[in-house]
Amino acid sequence: MLEYYSCATFDVETCAMAIQSGSIQRPLAVMMCRVIQTISPDATLLEAAQLMRETKVGALLVREEGDFCGVISESDLVRKGMADSQLAHETLVRTVMSQPLISIDIGRSAHDASDLMAERGIRHLAVTEDGQVTGILSVRDLLRYFKNWGGL
Repeated sequence: MLEYYSCATFDVETCAMAIQSGSIQRPLAVMMCRVIQTISPDATLLEAAQLMRETKVGALLVREEGDFCGVISESDLVRKGMADSQLAHETLVRTVMSQPLISIDIGRSAHDASDLMAERGIRHLAVTEDGQVTGILSVRDLLRYFKNWGGL
């Protein structure tokens, strides 16, 4: 049986529960955030920033007509929006979002996720199970995992 955890609850206690439940064999399932925050590509950068603040996340998956088409992160807002003097209340998410959405299968290892992030120069990965996005994984999630369970 797979246990479900929110982003904020990943700690040593959570890991202990994961070992007991047997889900430690799928570390991405333990460390990813299953509550996926999404935004439309037609939303403004201001709306994206406000949603990130309200939900306390560093990235939003961009969803159009039911499909995930990219991700917008704090880095995108700063490097592609603010640094180019884009007006946050007028500029659309689609103009600064990162695409395509890079994903990793839930059965892969934490090392695989870390390697993929480093290779692609990204800080967030969509996690898929049976071809469907089921969560999001951040560099911070990986750091917590490696701190508690061993180094790279």
